Amino acid sequence: MHYLSTRGDATARKFCDILLEGLAPDGGLYLPERYPQVNAAELARLRKVHAEQGYAALAFEILSLYIDDIPSADLRAICDKTYTAQVFGTREIVPLKPLEPGLFLLGLSNGPTLAFKDMAMQLLGHLFEYELGRRGEELNILGATSGDTGSAAEYAMRGKRGIRVFMLSPHGRMSPFQQAQMFSLQDANIHNIAIEGVFDDCQDIVKAVSNDLAFKARYRIGTVNSINWARLLAQVVYYFAGYFQATSDRVEAGGGPLPQPSPQRGEGAARVSFTVPSGNFGNVCAGHVARMMGLPVEHLVVATNENDVLDEFFRTGVYRVRAAADTRETSSPSMDISKASNFERFVFDLLGRDGAATRRLFAEQLPGQGFFDLSGDARFAQAAARYGFRSGRSTHADRLATIREVHARCGVTIDTHTADGVKVAREHLDGKPMLVLETALPIKFAQTITEALGHPPERPAQFVGIEDLPKRVSVLPAEVAGVKAAIAAQVSV
Repeated sequence: MHYLSTRGDATARKFCDILLEGLAPDGGLYLPERYPQVNAAELARLRKVHAEQGYAALAFEILSLYIDDIPSADLRAICDKTYTAQVFGTREIVPLKPLEPGLFLLGLSNGPTLAFKDMAMQLLGHLFEYELGRRGEELNILGATSGDTGSAAEYAMRGKRGIRVFMLSPHGRMSPFQQAQMFSLQDANIHNIAIEGVFDDCQDIVKAVSNDLAFKARYRIGTVNSINWARLLAQVVYYFAGYFQATSDRVEAGGGPLPQPSPQRGEGAARVSFTVPSGNFGNVCAGHVARMMGLPVEHLVVATNENDVLDEFFRTGVYRVRAAADTRETSSPSMDISKASNFERFVFDLLGRDGAATRRLFAEQLPGQGFFDLSGDARFAQAAARYGFRSGRSTHADRLATIREVHARCGVTIDTHTADGVKVAREHLDGKPMLVLETALPIKFAQTITEALGHPPERPAQFVGIEDLPKRVSVLPAEVAGVKAAIAAQVSV
């Protein structure tokens, strides 16, 4: 399997090269030259693997379709080491929880930092350490976070040989718990930098540094944001795991079993939908990849908060980024994003994998006028039917109401981002199982949960008093030069 850039650079690259490289040299994002196809027989085999051997074995099977430059025995060992009940709290790794008839919660937040980002970051940490050890090299990871990516990356990379992490976050715009998770780490290879701006400023700096090819090479810069294909690939796995659980005869919704696949009708006859709280489009882009592979997904529903750039696109065909001053600070802060960096991958597919056209939109038109309009393109008109995308938005009032209702009716406390997902999912129920991808555990957003329920959410024992721990963080203006200087001060070349 080889990988190409969304902006037209067709230089063939293997998985381990793009694992360490992150952003492509032409500024594009890497995608595989083709999506491996999973037919009915293969899907049935994967179902059996998942049922009999568990999540780690399923991860190995999916990853093997995309990774052929790591020996199978080594890749299997990496998956086995990553996806354990000890790390993720349950044997299922991503347990499925019924909420109400036809509506389910896919539990993705049982990892070390209580957010879905752990599902990919834990794997990335092991992949990085393996490949750097094989090459005898070091890597300086530069990332941006709106809340959860940072802590997930830092917990996955802390103490890893040959790895330093430089994580940018928007100063004062994360929840106190999120800040404490990151800034309380004292590991020598972890460096937190709070940027005086919004998440989009942090993301722009990461891309600017990555696009300075000389600096990138000199200081051995890599990425862990979902612009790194390996991160997104890891997330594809839980769409398959969620599908298998939702179409298992052991799962019931509202008193009756879900429609089952049968040999007569074929595995693909049982279809499900997913609703994904999304700001950066990485999590739902993994669902797009799974659907392109042949997973029987009816709809992929994009749920946004008040920063509704993605909802606007899927409703109108206009992709319009917001300035920092127009990016609203909300109670689901990890989605306070107005430039969805992974969106380019979907547009590349939408445009028939035309790298030149994708480059014009993202490298020329978007920076020049702040938007592009595909409403008149016949391919956009076909997008909903061909790719299954739908969308919706949620507000603070919606979040509070949804948190209260789910708690009262189901006895389950959900976080603010997951509440955005549940609210939007209910608007798109169509008789098929709808799985909402859980984003984080509610303790990460205790202030809003307390506002909704009148009491704080349960706090895992290992995080008691975390906000009171000493903090280790530098505050810098939203300038590329200052971040480069901070990296150079810590890295010998």
